[in-house]
Amino acid sequence: MEAAFFDLDKTVLARSSMMAFAPTLFRAGLLRRRNLLQGAASQLVYLRWGAGPRRVARMQKSVLSVTCGWDQAEVRRLVGAGMHDAVDPITYVEAVTLIAEHRAAGRRIVLVSAAPEELVEPIGARLGVDTVIASRAALDETGRYSGRLERYAYGPAKAELVEDLARREGIDLQRSWAYSDSITDLPMLETVGHPVAVNPDRALRRVALLRGWEVARFELRPDPGTATGAGRRRARRHGSAAMVATSAAVLSAWWLRRRP
Repeated sequence: MEAAFFDLDKTVLARSSMMAFAPTLFRAGLLRRRNLLQGAASQLVYLRWGAGPRRVARMQKSVLSVTCGWDQAEVRRLVGAGMHDAVDPITYVEAVTLIAEHRAAGRRIVLVSAAPEELVEPIGARLGVDTVIASRAALDETGRYSGRLERYAYGPAKAELVEDLARREGIDLQRSWAYSDSITDLPMLETVGHPVAVNPDRALRRVALLRGWEVARFELRPDPGTATGAGRRRARRHGSAAMVATSAAVLSAWWLRRRP
């Protein structure tokens, strides 16, 4: 069996999946304006420079602190309710097309992300993937987040999870494909015979060029199928939210640069 492994953020989606649902969580009262501002600043840095290990560790610590005590069932409900508006406008058409092509070729489609299962699983279901590999938060006895992680699907651990899945399901990794934007996913890309760097950060682009890997460029463009009626209204709402987030990110970045 062959498979195609897709990273999620900046590979299938143009931005962070967690930030995509921030407005939904804010409206539900789970996030504060300060959280949105901090998240927008982190998003700006992430989009411009990528996410190295230290930066990811800081973001992980912040997310675990903010979400500690949230009810997992409520988060799943909110994610499901906000899926259409949060995910569709930032999904790369090229990624959707590739998923369809790999499926038509008989390959198993796997979405692999360091984001939490509560986000990745419904996104995977919406994209029609076969399997999801994601991070898993630890819960207390009441079903609320404890502030710890049971599994962190990041860096070398992501590659190990891919190899575990391949062993269990008889996937031939040397005949399989993997797509990612980040140098942190180099271990996963190295596990397959057909690695592809999608919108790569500078470090991954350098490795891809040295090794002769394919480099793909995905661009976010409006889906013509949603350019009427409710689709236009959703696009306007998304555009307004993006403008607010961008403004907050610029102000936050300016403030962060002034800090010692």
